[in-house]
Amino acid sequence: MHILWVKNELLHPLDKGGRIRTYEMLRRLRDHHRVTYVALDDGTTTAEQRARALEYCDDLVLVPWRRAPLRGWRRGLAILRNVFSSLPFAIAPYRSPAMTRAIRERCTGDDRADVVVCDFLVPALNVPDGLPCPVVLFQHNVEAMIWERRTRVAGHPILRLYMGEQWRRMRAVEREQCLRFDHVVAVSPEDAAVFRAQYGVERVSSVPTGVDTDFFRPSGTVPRTPASIVFTGSMDWMPNEDGMVFFVEEVLPRIERAVPEVRLTIVGRNPTARVRALAEGRPRISVTGTVPDVRPYLESAAVVVVPLRVGGGTRIKIYEAMGMERAVVSTTIGAEGLDVTDGEHIVLADDADAFADAVIALLQSPGRAAEIGQAAAAHVRAHFGWGSVAEQFAERCSAAASHPERPSSVMSMSS
Repeated sequence: MHILWVKNELLHPLDKGGRIRTYEMLRRLRDHHRVTYVALDDGTTTAEQRARALEYCDDLVLVPWRRAPLRGWRRGLAILRNVFSSLPFAIAPYRSPAMTRAIRERCTGDDRADVVVCDFLVPALNVPDGLPCPVVLFQHNVEAMIWERRTRVAGHPILRLYMGEQWRRMRAVEREQCLRFDHVVAVSPEDAAVFRAQYGVERVSSVPTGVDTDFFRPSGTVPRTPASIVFTGSMDWMPNEDGMVFFVEEVLPRIERAVPEVRLTIVGRNPTARVRALAEGRPRISVTGTVPDVRPYLESAAVVVVPLRVGGGTRIKIYEAMGMERAVVSTTIGAEGLDVTDGEHIVLADDADAFADAVIALLQSPGRAAEIGQAAAAHVRAHFGWGSVAEQFAERCSAAASHPERPSSVMSMSS
């Protein structure tokens, strides 16, 4: 099968969950299928990124694209202009007629693709109608759900108003695009159920989240540090930022009263000013920024926390910590869509008191933490290796390619 994979970016560096999921799946899909990878290029793509793309695709197509302004007054102006658009700001800048042409060209002729996979909602507007091959939308999240939750936790009324408008736009675009594709693949049964119930999507299925079970194993050379808490994630992603602010301001003080020697390490790329400020005047909190390898931090942790209040899809970081044999305390939203059992593979808690109590219990009972970590590792190693996930995804694509019926075409929304 020849798969034309469409994404707005190349995958390296592998510093976000979505990039990791795509990278691991494509590496294994290439064992049995040909992959042509189409991405936008704003002129900053490096030779190393292009070279490393051959780790996950057979053919690379880079489409020139002018990046929208992301900082300062230019970003403010772009947001102001977006007021007059029907598209949410998170999607509008990625509209690319050149990418549309590139996709159409590679779906015709003798060497045409058998199936097109649009990875994430962002590039979906660039996938043209009327292609001669099936098109599959790979949804790592229910994007509108993220914006709905961001609206709920927004503190300032004006920010809440803005988030609410972006949520409404995202919901409209997401529904339209999901209905336009031949098949939608979600990352959990829960997300698939949302697409069915809220958007009326009939051709939808799910594949589980995976983990590299060979890579994420304890080395045995990094000792576990008593009273140490670790969080990993992209620290320029709002749900991670919000989660750590919530944890430091509302949960950590409760833990410190019971375990005064507790230390927190926040590991992840591009920490925002708000995240960096969490460590100011707090010598027991460390913010690392980008690290070459998260495994030593996970292996040294007594407890790994995922205190997310906003989010969608599934958190690969949880399976990575489980593979490292570490006990994880997460909110229900943080563990949403993952095949885990509370009290066996993970500990779930949602309000500040319950979350603090769960962490304290594990810090004070390292034997119990080790027991949960061992059960968690056995669970992911038995069921969630990337090879199995990629095989399931290929089956979804093959089924879409062989399906005789196509959904009625829906015209893309104008910007």
